[in-house]
Amino acid sequence: MSSWPTRRSPSRFSPAMPDEVTALKKYACPACGAEAIWSPSKHTLVCPYCNTVSQMELKTDTAEIKENDLLEALQSLPEDESGWQMERKTVRCQSCHAVSTFDPAHVGQNCSFCGSPALIAEDDIKAPVRPSSLLPFTVADTKVREDIRTWYGSHWFAPNKLGNKALTDTLHGLYLPYWTFDAQVHADWTAESGDHYYVEDDKGNKEQRTRWYPSAGAVDHFFDDQLVPASRGVHSALLDGISPFPTTEKLVPYDPGYLSGWVVEQYQIDLKAAAQASHDMMESTMRNLCSREVPGDTQRNLRVLTEYSGQTFKHVLLPVWLLTYTYGSKTYQVAVNGFTGRISGEYPISWVKVFFVTVAILVALLIFFSLQGGHHR
Repeated sequence: MSSWPTRRSPSRFSPAMPDEVTALKKYACPACGAEAIWSPSKHTLVCPYCNTVSQMELKTDTAEIKENDLLEALQSLPEDESGWQMERKTVRCQSCHAVSTFDPAHVGQNCSFCGSPALIAEDDIKAPVRPSSLLPFTVADTKVREDIRTWYGSHWFAPNKLGNKALTDTLHGLYLPYWTFDAQVHADWTAESGDHYYVEDDKGNKEQRTRWYPSAGAVDHFFDDQLVPASRGVHSALLDGISPFPTTEKLVPYDPGYLSGWVVEQYQIDLKAAAQASHDMMESTMRNLCSREVPGDTQRNLRVLTEYSGQTFKHVLLPVWLLTYTYGSKTYQVAVNGFTGRISGEYPISWVKVFFVTVAILVALLIFFSLQGGHHR
């Protein structure tokens, strides 16, 4: 049983949002005037045409990153916490339904998540809740391409004819939306503990039996930056595979300069749904922690009562390199953590290779059993 939330929450999370986003800052190259973009390798804004490094100073003071009271936010959200603070264009993919935003000067012809050309403008979408912080890209695309080729080459069952082309020409750098949640949780638990013992019958056979007795205890645990992805564009299993992100140590305050030249996915899971998902994960963790405290050889009828306090949240953007390619009739994704370089991906299986490996194993087994049979004659 859970006591979350400790105050009644409204049935919907509908923060007040402005009807349009105003471009408050521009990031022009000081040499040629073209748009400067964030460079993961140089950790600053760089002109993609003349390679001039911008002297613009972006926010780095972590003291500006604030934790927000969860229960208050579920009831209301200040209007000044909305908007990107820069001009963004929004499109929705009719295939995978991902909603992404990008600089007006960088109009994509295909969806960055599934490669579909079926994009429709969503200019009437109101500005989302502005992220409070983000992790900037630190892994350059050149290293990502090399690492993906190495990763792909390590999977022997992948088809040879797929080649390297699909692993280089569809790579995109994306900022994905996440929610982070903090909470101090106290749990009281009760259970029946069981100690095994053995009895022996008249024939000397031993039978295991269990002696049951009541037990109880308490567990306290602090959850720090538990992540809940708000993305629909990247397959959830891949996001699990490239975790963790160092959000407790390496976040920087939100500054639109970090997004210059990059695609941003607008969150598809709102705060209320994310808070519920986080609560469910915390409940599962607390139950496991309590189960570990139960003495004895076995247990049954574990009951856990939790109380939550200090519940806070942040909306953050995390960097992901995403490669999408089609093989046959199916679309595959490879995701790379844009901060740590960790890879998680999908790839087609060559059933021809599977067939020959299976045949080889069967032949080896046949020879082995034939030799074993010969030895027993």
